[in-house]
Amino acid sequence: MKQSKRHQEIIDIVKTQGYVSTDDLVERFKVSPQTIRRDLNDLASENKIRRHHGGATIPSSSENTSYTTRKVMQLAEKDRIAMAMVKHIPDGATLFIDIGTTPEAVARALLNHNDLRIVTNNLNVASVLTGKADFRVILAGGEVRNRDGGIVGEATLDFISQFRLDFGIMGISGIDLDGSLLDFDYHEVRVKQAIIENSRCVMLGVDHTKFGRNAMVNLGDISQIDMLFTDAQPPEELAKHLQENDVHTEIVG
Repeated sequence: MKQSKRHQEIIDIVKTQGYVSTDDLVERFKVSPQTIRRDLNDLASENKIRRHHGGATIPSSSENTSYTTRKVMQLAEKDRIAMAMVKHIPDGATLFIDIGTTPEAVARALLNHNDLRIVTNNLNVASVLTGKADFRVILAGGEVRNRDGGIVGEATLDFISQFRLDFGIMGISGIDLDGSLLDFDYHEVRVKQAIIENSRCVMLGVDHTKFGRNAMVNLGDISQIDMLFTDAQPPEELAKHLQENDVHTEIVG
């Protein structure tokens, strides 16, 4: 493949996934790691991607990939992650379900459970769960975002803070290799922080494209998470932080 065509494909992958690792690109294009590193350095110098340790991210840390695109990205992986997460949730439990496409996959995976009580700030999650007669779904108030059905704002924050529930089901835009939890929207981050503070067990589901992905708002640290579910082994530096903070980690094959 010509270099120019490979460069454009790399840009397209980064725009679609938000993050891609050097190893994935080596396997995809069947070239050497040195060739991919040169490609990434060239693209970064043109501000078409942002170079990152072990891979590349979108050049802007202030804007997320569109909801429509994220909804179909890593779809099978998200479903597998969701199925692993719900195995830890017993019938009769109480839980928060967050904004995001992975929490929405968890909502679908919960439909075989019984007698759940769910608080959510996600219209899509509420729509899925209200089809189950024995579920009690409590929808947070606040401003509805047209782009993804998320509910955010001061009213949402106040509402979430009234509860103390068994599980907090969360998604996130990126996890830095130092263990920082990152997202794009300050208002959404505040709600996520409230979910963490008011859940007895915080469960985070992420596919491998979120490792090392850059976003501008720091939500917190991986030490605040009790359980992490993902589809690939985290990078070595991040895996060390998970182990040091005794975060239960499940790799879903």
